[in-house]
Amino acid sequence: MSTYYHGNINGRTGSDHGPDPETVFRLTEGLLDALHAELPGLVVHGEVIMAALEEAAADGGPPNRGRIRSSLDAISIGAPAGTGSLAYTQQLAHLLDL
Repeated sequence: MSTYYHGNINGRTGSDHGPDPETVFRLTEGLLDALHAELPGLVVHGEVIMAALEEAAADGGPPNRGRIRSSLDAISIGAPAGTGSLAYTQQLAHLLDL
């Protein structure tokens, strides 16, 4: 498999209020798609990330960084180099400053 490049995504809204939620959701959807295609056994970790983001969007608070970080770590450990799953994981970790 080749490494996927998804552009320079900084996700910042121009303020110090964190990443743009739309960008985070888009990357998480891409991660879920990649996990389904490449590493079905790790999909549950992508679903945990999406659930944490949806919960934060619903209540207006920040996402649960601990849950997201744990899931990103689990995917990073299980995803081989050069996979889209790993690329998305790295981008989300960078975007969320984890």
